[in-house]
Amino acid sequence: MPHFQINLLEGKTEEQKQALVTEVIKAAQKTIGMGDDSYSVSIEEFTLDQWKEDVYPNKIMGDETILVKKPGYQM
Repeated sequence: MPHFQINLLEGKTEEQKQALVTEVIKAAQKTIGMGDDSYSVSIEEFTLDQWKEDVYPNKIMGDETILVKKPGYQM
């Protein structure tokens, strides 16, 4: 039962967020299988200041043992 947690900078439209969810699930189904009912997705939006102060240092870089792809930027 995969659950994806997506963190985004604020400002994306509902249509953009729904399209992202759809594509993430399609890619996961192609790779690991399972039906739509097996997947859940949450999206949390942040301001740029929140990203710099919390998301980047804590949620992204806070535990590099589970970080599969590092960002190509630093803050």
